[in-house]
Amino acid sequence: MQFLISMHINPAVLDALTDEEKTAIGDGHGRFIEMLKRSGELITTQALADPSQAAVVSVRNGQPVVTDGPFLEAKEYLGGFYLVDCENKERAIELAAQIPDAAVEGLGIEVRQVMFADGQLEM
Repeated sequence: MQFLISMHINPAVLDALTDEEKTAIGDGHGRFIEMLKRSGELITTQALADPSQAAVVSVRNGQPVVTDGPFLEAKEYLGGFYLVDCENKERAIELAAQIPDAAVEGLGIEVRQVMFADGQLEM
């Protein structure tokens, strides 16, 4: 079963961390990635650029309308994700709990099963 484990970032929370805490989070992600590779559960992982570099696209009257920047209203934003292939949701939750961000008050980790992958229904 495939699961998307997404990391939701609150910039105010990150800004309040010390340099040592930020380094520990980065190092923890490195160890987590290596563990997932060894277990064969990692499909891919990506970190995303800050929302200030984003473009928001909508279609109005059949034409795309593009605005720069993070104009979708939210305190938190998607900071990155892990796509994993593991036995079940319980294992995906177990993995998510090992992500360093999960231990930081104000940051969130979401686990969602992939329903479609490569045009195939996943169940």
